[in-house]
Amino acid sequence: MTPALNKPLPELEANATGGVKFTPQAFLGKTVVLYFYPKDNTPGCTTEAMQFRDHHKDFVGAGAVVFGVSRDNMASHDKFKHNLELPFELIADTEEKLCHMFGVVKNKIMYGKKVKGIERSTFLIDPAGVLRAEWRGIKVAGHVEEVLKAVKELKSPA
Repeated sequence: MTPALNKPLPELEANATGGVKFTPQAFLGKTVVLYFYPKDNTPGCTTEAMQFRDHHKDFVGAGAVVFGVSRDNMASHDKFKHNLELPFELIADTEEKLCHMFGVVKNKIMYGKKVKGIERSTFLIDPAGVLRAEWRGIKVAGHVEEVLKAVKELKSPA
């Protein structure tokens, strides 16, 4: 079942670095930022991870938990997290369950070949477990600031 805007997330479970098991129920009461990226240790993904890292205190201050998601395995994630000193966990979606659930697996052309890849996307889940915003096919520049702004708006009643 694909998550829909303004609806609670469906049941899901995923393993993250640090021995963390991600389920919507485990993070009720917290705003959750799930950002999907193509691959550990690639230029755009490294830049995006560093921007989430550099703004991490702001996200925590706004009551949010950040999770990066890719198809890389746990060993790759542990190394990526360690090398960049990431203060948040990375979900290893090696079976692409979350990627398919959120509809971020897309056909891409790389070096003239059709390949299945992850479309860089971010999802914002409110403290009640409801999907409140989504950004798909994003560009890295300025994106983290935009997500942080949405997190802060979610926290303060309109």
